[in-house]
Amino acid sequence: MAKSRGENGPRAPAAEGSLSGTRENLAPGPDAAAADELSSLGSDSEANGFAERRIDKFGFIVGSQGAEGALEEVPLEVLRQRESKWLDMLNNWDKWMAKKHKKELDMSPGDPKWLDVIERDLHRQFPFHEMFVSRGGHGQQDLFRVLKAYTLYRPEEGYCQAQAPIAAVLLMHMPAEQAFWCLVQICEKYLPGYYSEKLEAIQLDGEILFSLLQKVSPVAHKHLSRQKIDPLLYMTEWFMCAFARTLPWSSVLRVWDMFFCEGVKIIFRVGLVLLKHALGSPEKLKACQGQYETIEQLRSLSPKIMQEAFLVQEVVELPVTERQIEREHLIQLRRWQETRGELQCCSPPRLHGAKAILEAEPGPRPTLQPSPSIRLPPDAPLPGSKGKPKPPKQSQKEKEQWKQTKASGQLDKPPTPSQAKVAAAAGDACPPQDVPPKDPAHQDPALQDSAPQDSTHHHSQDSAHHRSQESLTSQESEDTYL
Repeated sequence: MAKSRGENGPRAPAAEGSLSGTRENLAPGPDAAAADELSSLGSDSEANGFAERRIDKFGFIVGSQGAEGALEEVPLEVLRQRESKWLDMLNNWDKWMAKKHKKELDMSPGDPKWLDVIERDLHRQFPFHEMFVSRGGHGQQDLFRVLKAYTLYRPEEGYCQAQAPIAAVLLMHMPAEQAFWCLVQICEKYLPGYYSEKLEAIQLDGEILFSLLQKVSPVAHKHLSRQKIDPLLYMTEWFMCAFARTLPWSSVLRVWDMFFCEGVKIIFRVGLVLLKHALGSPEKLKACQGQYETIEQLRSLSPKIMQEAFLVQEVVELPVTERQIEREHLIQLRRWQETRGELQCCSPPRLHGAKAILEAEPGPRPTLQPSPSIRLPPDAPLPGSKGKPKPPKQSQKEKEQWKQTKASGQLDKPPTPSQAKVAAAAGDACPPQDVPPKDPAHQDPALQDSAPQDSTHHHSQDSAHHRSQESLTSQESEDTYL
């Protein structure tokens, strides 16, 4: 995928009198800063004669190429579980994404070399989505601003055509400022080097994918080797666009959820699953006698293997880990250096998922505490419980202290159980200074016996922590995505 070569794609239907899409129409006006937060929300359908047509839940015009047919119904309990899980993950994930947008990137004119290429690519990005259906509409304006800002933010990289669909998907779900910074994170942390001038990183990952395919599906690997089909012929668009142009939209959203959480290993897993089920059996290879038939088979994948439920299940169960990818990366990098020399693109090491990105950022980050919307008094019964809550029983020591205090006349009212607990806790936390420390030989045998168990317990926790360095185990992945 060349960085400056145009692609032939479907054009959006333009209504009579629609905007021409020139740079003057796409440039932000004087009120752009005030309307920025709301700029990515709304519809351009009415401006292009689509007011009578129905829009699906993803924003695509019903009956268009991007719209899906009959969608499988997701149970309400599953939707609630997904919502709860995402709220829990966003509790920490939004820290690195919620940065201040640099206004100078938005207001600067930009390099004309990149602006012309960006402008020619705008109408090719999801032309049947209501945000981008209008030539020069607000969706294309925001897309132009985000891509232009990236060329100013990283002038050494400039613009790559595969960044346009990535930015367009982000703009469907967030304002332009957040979409820009999320694009920066994808290009620098998740997929570093993918959009550089020589595209060296994507070539290296193509070799990694082909090597992993030998373990996942030897039949598909042998067929591609016999046909001498380079991985770049089928995986470039998959990886560089994160399957946004390949899968049905419901599957795209699920894959992106997992990709943001766990990193590039999800992209590898999806590619391996597609190759395995498209070319992994002798029956399917009967229709792939040559290079052309094999490439067409991979371009027109079966809808069954791209279905959301089937694909997510296969991706979660595929045993490809971060360690395997990094180990294979070192092997392929050594081979690259032996045959082609050093890499010209010095990109930073990629980070596997949001957890790794948060841990790599400097500075302490306070955890967000949940704030319940319903607060009950301390003595109020919980909903569903019968009767009043029973107060906790006082110990014999507390009763004797209470009798002594009452006899001395120092207290008019008896302390509540909560006050007694606070007093006991304070006494335990601040021991008298005059009491000498106990001799270990005279300690309670029960306490002596519990010490080795505690140390053994801590040791087992430490060893369990060191055994697993993955972002999510397979069981946790199933709990998260299924």
